Order: sequence, then C-alpha cells, then structure tokens
Amino acid sequence: MKKRRYIIYIGGTFTAVVVLCFLVLLAAVPNKEFSQNEYNEAFSSNYHLYSPPIPSEVSFAGETVPIERYDVREALDRELLVNVYWQSNLLLYCKRAHRWFPVIEPILKANDVPDDFKYLALIESGLMNVTSPSKASGFWQFLKETGISFGLEINDEVDERYHLEKATEAACKYLKNSYKQHKSWVMAAAAYNMGDGGVKKSIARQQNTSYWDLQLNEETARYVFRILAAKIILSHPQQYGIRIRIADLYQPIVPDTKLRVDTSINDLVDFAIQQGITYKELKTFNPWLRSDKLTNKEKKTYIILIPSKKQLLHKEQIKNVNPNALF
Repeated sequence: MKKRRYIIYIGGTFTAVVVLCFLVLLAAVPNKEFSQNEYNEAFSSNYHLYSPPIPSEVSFAGETVPIERYDVREALDRELLVNVYWQSNLLLYCKRAHRWFPVIEPILKANDVPDDFKYLALIESGLMNVTSPSKASGFWQFLKETGISFGLEINDEVDERYHLEKATEAACKYLKNSYKQHKSWVMAAAAYNMGDGGVKKSIARQQNTSYWDLQLNEETARYVFRILAAKIILSHPQQYGIRIRIADLYQPIVPDTKLRVDTSINDLVDFAIQQGITYKELKTFNPWLRSDKLTNKEKKTYIILIPSKKQLLHKEQIKNVNPNALF
C-alpha cells in the first residue's frame, strides 16, 4: 500500500559497542595504565567483527531468490549486517516474534498466504501497534482508507488496525489481491510497500516484471531484502549469534475470558473494574478500543478479551518452559 509509513530501519553505528567493549576491558584490569602499544594490542585482541554468513540458497514464499547475482547478494548482505549488528533491536524482534507469530501464522495458512509474510509484519512495525507520521497504524501498518476498503472498522472508538487477528485477515486480502495482479509473491510484497499502482507503473516503464531487475525507489528496493534478512536470521538464530533462553522470550498470552458485547459501554474504566482488571490491562489486551467508551449504535457484536491476574504473572507464563533451553 502506497504510503510513507513509520518503518524501523535496522542500522546504526558500532561506536557504542566499541566503547562498551573498552569499558568492560578497563574495568577488568583496575588501576592499570595502558601504553599506546598496549591499548592497540587490546583493541586488536579483544574486538572482532564478522560478516554474517549468506545462505547458498534463499527463497521467499516458494520463489527462488537469485543469490548468485552480485547485486542481489550485496543487497541481502547489507540487510543481514544491519540486522545482526543492531543487537538490541534484533533481540526484541526474537522476543516479540515468539509471542505474536503463533497468532499470525494460522491466519496466513487459513487464507493460503505463504508463511513468510509474517516477516513482512515484523519489518513493518517491529510487531508493535505503532502509528507512522502518515497515520498508518498497527502491526500491518494500514492507512485508514486502505484498512476500511479491506473490511476493517475504523472510527474514533474502534480501530481494527490494532486488532491483530482482523488486521492480519485484511492483510491477507490485500496480499492475495496483489498476487492476482502480479503473479508473484515477491512482487506482492514489494507492492505492499510501494502500492500496486506504483509497481505497475515501474513494470510498464521498464518493461520488466522481476523485482530483482527493476529500478525502484530506495525504500522499496530494500524492502524485500529486509524481509529476507529477518526470515534468515530468525529461522537460524544460533547461526547468527543469538543466544536467548526460551524462558526469556515474550510468551504467548491467550486471555481466559472472551466477552461477547453487543450493547453500549458508557465507561470502559468502570467496565474494566467490574471485570476485575485495570483500565490499562483492558486496553493492553484490546488495543482496538480507542476511546474510554464503546457507543455501539449499530449493536454490533464485539469480543473483548479479559485476562486473569494469574495469566499476567511471568512465573505462570514460563512454568512449563525448560529454563535452560535456547531459542
């Protein structure tokens, strides 16, 4: 969908890492003065950078990526580098994916959309309900007009762009519609960023239907490679230096109670208290509720999730998890 959206670009500088490395090194040797030669030796001996390995074969949604081409290889290399070496963001990606991919995956499968598109949601929003400067919102970053056109309710009180299940259903409709037009899941992914109209114009102007051969704007030119990098790393986390205990990942939470509501709620604060939870907890588990009331003039039926206090305890979330097992 064509828009300027809030995109989390993974990249940055190694300066902070270098500084931290030396702070740790200096702290380990108190009261020692380093000569210039010793300092240089400490640097070369203790700080190392490695280029992340590039798989010999890469695919997206069943379509082969021509990794043998130097331009494709270098574009993927760029995104692997900036992902691997922005460690804090990468760890958050892994932690959030453990919670939210189990919600997204069965919806993609039920709609015959390739599983790889869960990584599109990851690079779109970082699996957070963010809002871009252009007002694209939710995990899938829908603009208001686009969301409504694909069946989402969006108004001052209800915004289903923040309803993960319904937004994923809408994203499936959008992606399948793009696939019908372009006959390629790779091009459907590119069109999600650039818009179907923009992709068609590029194809017509350049007389080429391959993403890998099209001259595109910087954002779209990187877009599929960012998805590929996320897929490669999260599919083989330990190969890319990730060491996270499963117990430290964000665990899926399926609230015990699902209330069917087909009437108005004049005060969601009072409603939350009546359900034995806080207003914050109500909004956390039902982020699509965008006001402090639900007028519901059309008497629609909504499902409101109510977590139990027990479910909110970390020890309960990991009680069946091997504390030493790695992600």
